Amino acid sequence: MNARTTALSALIAIRRQNAWADGALKDYAARDRLDRRDAALAARLLYGVVQNCMLLDFYLAQAVSSPLAKLQPVVLDILRLGAYQILFLDKIPVSAAVNEAVEQTKRSGSCAAGLVNAVLRRVAENRENLPEIPNIGTAQELSVRFSHPLWLCERMVSELGYDGAHAFFSANNRAPQLTVSVNIRYGDAPSLVERFSSAGVRAHVSELSTVSVCVEDKGSAAALPGFAAGEFFVQDAAAAMSVLCAAPQKGMRVLDACSAPGGKSLLCASLMENDGEILACDLHEKKLRLVEENAERLGFSIIRTAPMDASKPYEALRGSFDLVIADVPCSGMGVIRKKPEIRYKDPKALAGLPAIQKRIADGLAACVRPGGILLYSTCTVFHEENEDVAERFFHDHPDFVREEQRLILPQEYDTDGFFYCRMRRNG
Repeated sequence: MNARTTALSALIAIRRQNAWADGALKDYAARDRLDRRDAALAARLLYGVVQNCMLLDFYLAQAVSSPLAKLQPVVLDILRLGAYQILFLDKIPVSAAVNEAVEQTKRSGSCAAGLVNAVLRRVAENRENLPEIPNIGTAQELSVRFSHPLWLCERMVSELGYDGAHAFFSANNRAPQLTVSVNIRYGDAPSLVERFSSAGVRAHVSELSTVSVCVEDKGSAAALPGFAAGEFFVQDAAAAMSVLCAAPQKGMRVLDACSAPGGKSLLCASLMENDGEILACDLHEKKLRLVEENAERLGFSIIRTAPMDASKPYEALRGSFDLVIADVPCSGMGVIRKKPEIRYKDPKALAGLPAIQKRIADGLAACVRPGGILLYSTCTVFHEENEDVAERFFHDHPDFVREEQRLILPQEYDTDGFFYCRMRRNG
């Protein structure tokens, strides 16, 4: 098996089963026994097609006489994969991309191998003279150029203006950098940068978060020096910034109510110098195992885990925490660069999220002791899940006051899009 076969299998799984790209890629790369180089190429092909699907369709439509919707779905998957290689990857010969696409078509059982050959060769012939995207300066143009659904483009243009929306969608289509938070038991972020540099790994301290290090070289976190020893853990700088805003201190009692995979609990334990108590909860008990594994690797003994519905916290937890973190389930529209298929979510399916988020915030409010902090956060940029939920919460809980609130857009610091609101309960 090769990288193109793996990428095509993952594309089909995303289309047929609504699979997540990262999970599908992991499964099929293991099935096909790809080495590191081929696995990297398969990832680039898969994410490249998902990130540029609508733009690829725009160019393919110029080379196909009938509407793309009339093609067999697997044939369209193959055409997109071939067109991405031809238009975006200079190091792959056109002949290799076309020939493999033709073979994939034959293996799929389709009779469209001739069509695939002709269409991709036409795309290759015109790649130096591609047609202009129409409606320049509008949401329609952004939708095609950056392959985001029109409803999302219209919304972001109305909220950020054309230039702001352009920057937002451009950031969404950039490959995310690996960012880690330092375990301060071993030093600070600059010392971790030096540790990486001494091993030939380029990195720098984040502009946003003082505990975050951005790794410039590609590769997995587990392969970095210091990972096994627990000197750092993977966490986006925007998420780390929300924890810094909450300012956990030594000796505190902390409830991380929607914890998995546990980054905020880990950063709290680091900032608290492993002195205090952290209860990390999640609705799904099996997800808590990852929190426990990371806590063990990092040497944090103050973290314990328990399954819990954050909207219905246990009675015994009422009024007993100095800091409660509510990183609520959300639409994920701030992490499109990491999960590119999120952009294609049906907006109707997102309509019920604010009610869920408000119920969680309401339930957890009772767990905050007088004088304590409730940190509400999401990884989305939608105001109805962010500012609107916060406003409704303050209306219903006059004993809480807003101390800090911030929306971080992905184009600002090359991070996830993230929102947080620090609220203090009156004493």
